[in-house]
Amino acid sequence: MSIYVGVVAVGAILAFTGCVSNKKYQSLQMNYEEMQSKEQELNRRYQEAQQQLSSANTRLNSLEDQIAAERKNLVALQNALDKCLTSSNQGNVNISKLVDEINASNRYIQHLVNTKNKSDSLNLALTNRLTRSLSREEIQDVDVQVLKGVVYISLSDNMLYKSGSYEISDRAGETLSKIAKIIMDYKDYEVLVEGNTDNVPIKQTNIRNNWDLSVLRGSSVVQALQNDYGVDPRRLTAAGRGEYNPIANNSTESGKTRNRRTQIIITPRLDQFMELIDKAPESNSVDPETEDGSVTPRASEPSAIDTGASEGKYDVIPFTPSTAP
Repeated sequence: MSIYVGVVAVGAILAFTGCVSNKKYQSLQMNYEEMQSKEQELNRRYQEAQQQLSSANTRLNSLEDQIAAERKNLVALQNALDKCLTSSNQGNVNISKLVDEINASNRYIQHLVNTKNKSDSLNLALTNRLTRSLSREEIQDVDVQVLKGVVYISLSDNMLYKSGSYEISDRAGETLSKIAKIIMDYKDYEVLVEGNTDNVPIKQTNIRNNWDLSVLRGSSVVQALQNDYGVDPRRLTAAGRGEYNPIANNSTESGKTRNRRTQIIITPRLDQFMELIDKAPESNSVDPETEDGSVTPRASEPSAIDTGASEGKYDVIPFTPSTAP
């Protein structure tokens, strides 16, 4: 604008003086037009710069809003991370306690398994010793089985009692002596002598029914074991189940013969079993063979009597938490 004003002023002065030549006037006119062109170019650039500045301010405001939002997100993420870290630390403590409890349970299970293996081995050894000691004739009247950790010795009444009586027969003495020796060798076991009959009613004036007969027969065996063979009476129990515990059908003679029997049941003492249940290992105890308290699986301990049996052996696998890389 200042250039334009100056040119106009010069033109006015020359007009008043009347001293400007035509050639000089044309030169001034060209200069004037050139300045006008430059002015227009400058105005255009100015407008473009204004537009760019306005656009830059808009982008700046948008970026500032985004920065503020991201800062809020960062604060929220940091708070969430702090909560996760706190929960993780608490979780680690809970996992550690859980691992201790699992390992303690494993030690207790291993303890029970070892005890069961020893008991199974002793029961098997007992049955093997008794079976080997019996003659061929005795084997026909004696059945020995191990069921669920209990030894059952079943004696037929034809061999054990006098006909139609509860008195012990002479031929039963040798068999009872062999059984008594086994019982006395296993002092930690209790002995239940249980009489059983068929369903034929008894026809004796001094015996009311099969209940009486079964109990009297059980009592006769108990007293023989005590008085004739020296078995501690505190380990003995006499019982009878009458005709109500059959193992065969009473409709046939062979079934009745099988049902007329006396069972000598040899079982571990109940108080020892309960004492075993009460001996749960402490949850914070440490295995002396390891530093971290984990359980090292061991082979089953050999029993006092080696029977060579390989059945019934178990291993307990310890729980070890995995460590994240």
